[in-house]
Order: sequence, then structure tokens, then C-alpha cells
Amino acid sequence: MARIKYYYDTETCKYERIRVSTWDVVLNLLGFFTLAVIVAVGIVGSIFYFYESPKEAMQRRENQSLKIKYEILEQEVDSLSIWLSALQERDDNIYRVIMEADPLPTSIRKAGTGGSNRYKKMLEEEEIYDPEDLIGESYERIAQLKRQMYIQSMSYDEILEMARNKSKMLASIPAIQPVSNKELKRLASGYGYRMHPIYKIRKMHWGIDFSAPRGTPIYATGDGKIKKAVRSNRAVGYGNYLVIDHGYGYETLYGHMLDMVVKAGQTVKRGELIGYVGNSGGSTAPHCHYEVMKDGKKVNPIKYFFQDIDDDEYDKLLELSSVENQSLG
Repeated sequence: MARIKYYYDTETCKYERIRVSTWDVVLNLLGFFTLAVIVAVGIVGSIFYFYESPKEAMQRRENQSLKIKYEILEQEVDSLSIWLSALQERDDNIYRVIMEADPLPTSIRKAGTGGSNRYKKMLEEEEIYDPEDLIGESYERIAQLKRQMYIQSMSYDEILEMARNKSKMLASIPAIQPVSNKELKRLASGYGYRMHPIYKIRKMHWGIDFSAPRGTPIYATGDGKIKKAVRSNRAVGYGNYLVIDHGYGYETLYGHMLDMVVKAGQTVKRGELIGYVGNSGGSTAPHCHYEVMKDGKKVNPIKYFFQDIDDDEYDKLLELSSVENQSLG
């Protein structure tokens, strides 16, 4: 039974019965339900705020697991990047410097790499991300490293080829004396203006004369190919002489020979026997007239005697070659 409510009326000094209309009942019910909904929403919101749903908990665990795997992969990729950078630095600053080659341009070395890792920040902030995109980002970094490593391997192939060519070039440079001269007593006349033994006038002497007994061995001063092997009985000129083409712009001439043991077109090595000292052509005594040509110009051979003598011996030869005396032919 509904409780009946009264109120005291001061005018009539009586208790009057409170009359409740249907509209009042409806408003009261609406107020109650509104309050109930607000409280329910607050409770549910608090639960969702402070507690994870099963789906969210599973998603969080998956994210944590993926983050750990990704960080491990990133560490490996970073280690490879550091290792590759060290190889590139040695390539540019050591190997290419030794080979006298220009460093590879940065644009080629990077092989199209660049930009930032757009998922790394998302991982640090624990945002939601697509695992497939994350894996794709890692594969892209690995692909970039592969491209850079391929370019580095090509650079090493290039350096290896340059090293082979340089080794071949160094072996081809005329770097020893054409006759045995351990005691440095056989250099009779040097490069420069000298008194000609036949014409008795000062004339340019384009080579060096090594005096030696007839039949003394003459050796190739560098690797090369016999360009000329001329035999001449005339009493002028070089007489019997050889010209060796060493490549790289170098040629050498050996004049006034007694005999030669090689022929045109033959390949010779540095230190290989090519003939014997003689007195042929315009010569006044047995000797080997030796010339060096670089890029078609005759140069002072004394500058190339660096392999079979030390610094003191070189200074002595330089001093002997500078004495202005009479050439032997």
C-alpha cells in the first residue's frame, strides 16, 4: 500500500494530504532512471579504464612479443650497418688511397637508402601498428644493406683489379741498372750535354754509358716486349741495339751491343738476359748505352735506379752521372 504523505498548512492550521499527480510520478521515474544510467556508465567506464579486456590483454602481449623480436632484429641490422660502414671507411681512406683512386661517391655508396624508420617511434610509444608493415620495414632495411654490400663487393673487385694492374705496372717500370754494377764503378757518362767522342763537340747525350768488358751480360730493366732488335754494321749510331716497350708509356734502349739473345715481339722480365756489351756502331770503347723514354720523351735514366741500390748508392750514382765528361758513343 502506498504511503500517504501530508503537509502542514499554516493558513488553515491543519494537516493537508499531498496530492501526487501522474506527471510527478513520471518525472520522478525519469530522474531515477537518468541517475541510474549515469552511475552505470561511470562504473563501466571505470572498469574499462582500469582493467583490460581479454582482447586488449592479448593484443598487448602480442605487441610486447613483437617488440622484443623487432628490437633483436634491429640490433642485428644495426651491427651489420656499423660493420659495413667500417668496411666503407677503410675502402675510401686506405685501400683507394694506396691505389691512388678516388673514393666512391656517397650517392652510390648509399644505394638509394635514406629516410627514417617510421615504426621505431611507434614501438617506443607502444602504439598500435600493423605487424606486416613492421616486418616489411625490417625487410626493406635488410634489402638496403644487401644493395650496399653488393656495391662494396664491386668496389673490392675494382681495387683488386687496380692492385693487379699496379703490380704489373711496378714490374714494368725500368727500375734497375742494365749491367751489374755493385761497386758503382761502371757509370762512365751521364745524361746531359757531353763532349762527343767522334765529333769533339758538346752534344746532348740522351742516356747513360756503362763501361764494361766486351761480353758482359745486359739485362732488361723492367717487364716488357721487345719492340726493336736491330743489327747494324755501320760505324755510326747505336750499332746493334734493342728497344723494349714496357707499357704505361715506358720504353728503354740498349745500344752498342756485341750480340742479342732476344728477338722482336718476344716478352721479357726484369733482370732477364737480353744481350752482351759490345763496341758496335759509333762507339769508342766497349760499353752499354742505356736510354729511358717516358711518353715518347727521353728522360734521365738515373731517376729510375731505385730497386737495386740504396739511398747512399743512389746519391753516388747521381754524383757520377752529373760529371761533365766525354761520352763513349
